[in-house]
Amino acid sequence: MSSKTIVSLVPSLTELLFDLGLGDRVIGRTRFCTHPKEKIEKIPVIGGTKNPNLEKIRGLNPDVIIANKEENRREDVEELQKDFEVMVTEIDTIEKALFAIHDIGWTFGVQEKGKKWIKSIQKEMDRVPDEPPMTAAYFIWRDPWMSVGKDTYIHSVMKHWNLENVYADKSRYPKTTLYELSLKKPELILLSSEPYPFKEKHIKEVRDICRGSNIVLVNGEWFSWYGSRMQKGFRNLNIFRRAIS
Repeated sequence: MSSKTIVSLVPSLTELLFDLGLGDRVIGRTRFCTHPKEKIEKIPVIGGTKNPNLEKIRGLNPDVIIANKEENRREDVEELQKDFEVMVTEIDTIEKALFAIHDIGWTFGVQEKGKKWIKSIQKEMDRVPDEPPMTAAYFIWRDPWMSVGKDTYIHSVMKHWNLENVYADKSRYPKTTLYELSLKKPELILLSSEPYPFKEKHIKEVRDICRGSNIVLVNGEWFSWYGSRMQKGFRNLNIFRRAIS
């Protein structure tokens, strides 16, 4: 097994490192790296995903830094690349997320563990309920209201579970309004627990404008966390998909 030390700037992949048996190699993480809860608190925090403390990272002198094209800022990654090996992942589909597990497993000499995680995730993917498609909107933010477009990991997850994204004609994270949403008339409106912490009170706010839609609070980790959490998330999505049909 590789003995390379690691600083992770990607919460989902920090958890994956632990689940691949590489937790003792992780010497730095962001404050948003919250899993596994019982082990993560021992790892030094080097700032956030968008504002890492580069001097702290340099002080840790890791062998490898794990970053992500969406989660982290390009200027921070380029600055760190001057001094360190930076593994930059790009994950906007389920397939790319599975490849990242394979790539990280191979890089750190734990290929077989990586393959086991991939197989277990694919098993959950194969168990998608045979339910009819539903039109859906997924919200990540309020004020302004923001949804997800066709080139996001969340969209890829929605598609696999037969949730037809009504913002699939948009890119990235489009801003919208509840009035615009009401014109799209989605059968299902999903209010995520993160990054904006939607609560019960927001259901009423949306229902006042979108009276014909089923509005549901959902765990954002099911839709947006990749890595090893995909297994648990996808298992829950299979249950959820049956429940809403």
